[in-house]
Amino acid sequence: MSGPDFEKMELIPVIAQDDETGEVLMLAYMNEQAWGETVKTGRVCYYSRSRSKLWRKGEESGNVQEVKSIFYDCDADTLLIRVNQIGGAACHEGYKSCFFRKVDPATGDVEVVGDRVFDPKEVYGK
Repeated sequence: MSGPDFEKMELIPVIAQDDETGEVLMLAYMNEQAWGETVKTGRVCYYSRSRSKLWRKGEESGNVQEVKSIFYDCDADTLLIRVNQIGGAACHEGYKSCFFRKVDPATGDVEVVGDRVFDPKEVYGK
């Protein structure tokens, strides 16, 4: 086997991790077509479940992910892609990481950690 097993699952979860810092940036999904494009171009392409189409990371925002290395797990049904996050933000809400909300396990209180890199209203017009 030379990659993820798309016969087992049509969509494979993908963890994007900053290659330099190790910070987890986001979780998304790939289908076989997105996988092929990612490997061919060296830029991460996902499959958008909400839009039911390929999602070339950064196509609207300019915040593309350049592939540094790719790993898949023992069951070949999850990917870890270490990336160079160009533009500084992986999150569509303008944060470096999609994991910008920290929950206090004792109280359940939520704290926003990190600063916005961009204003999504300006970038996406929403």
